[in-house]
Amino acid sequence: MPVFNITGDVDPFLHVSLAKGEKIYCESNAMVMMETNLELKGKMTGGIGAALMRTFANGESFFQQHIEAMRGDGDCLLSPTLPGAMRVLEVGAQQYMISDGAFVAASAGVELKVRTQSLGNALFAQSGGFFITETAGSGQLAVSGFGAMSTLEVTPGKDVVIDNSHVVCWDNRLQYEISMTTGSSGGFLGNLINSQTSGEGMVLKFSGTGKILVCSRNRAAFLAWTQSKPA
Repeated sequence: MPVFNITGDVDPFLHVSLAKGEKIYCESNAMVMMETNLELKGKMTGGIGAALMRTFANGESFFQQHIEAMRGDGDCLLSPTLPGAMRVLEVGAQQYMISDGAFVAASAGVELKVRTQSLGNALFAQSGGFFITETAGSGQLAVSGFGAMSTLEVTPGKDVVIDNSHVVCWDNRLQYEISMTTGSSGGFLGNLINSQTSGEGMVLKFSGTGKILVCSRNRAAFLAWTQSKPA
């Protein structure tokens, strides 16, 4: 199986070592360097239908990069689009739900599947509307977050509320729902007004048992800040 390692402290690389015949796939433009024993191809993983669904669900490119050790063992370096931390997750006994733009790379045994969300989650989520990406199979998965990344543990009776823009991925065992406010009452209009006046935005409420990866930066807020500054 390909070996994933994160190297570097600030804006790290994903270092992948492949034995002859092994392969991985990654987000478009993720490849920084690869040794000559490796071969890079652009492919629609899972066919046209699956590629379209992943594009809508997770903001991924229609074509992904596939790297295979064709002529012998070899190493490659990958990098996410946005600056920030990366984590390598073991997929198999545990599967994960992935937020927009968090996917970096996965070994060939990991599949990214798209499933439908509930109507309420679809209307307010930043995770592809009516669809969201979930892992299947087994192997290693690399995800990235804008800024630093931290792991939160959810246990029964200790539910957590997280700003939607800071969620990277989470255990698929967790139950989640989207809300416009951290409050529990006030009605739709009251919650909408509170969300706008407090700057709270959409939040995800998680319950059950499992872990969540969160990042320190909000992509949408950062982009709005940069656009508000004079040239």
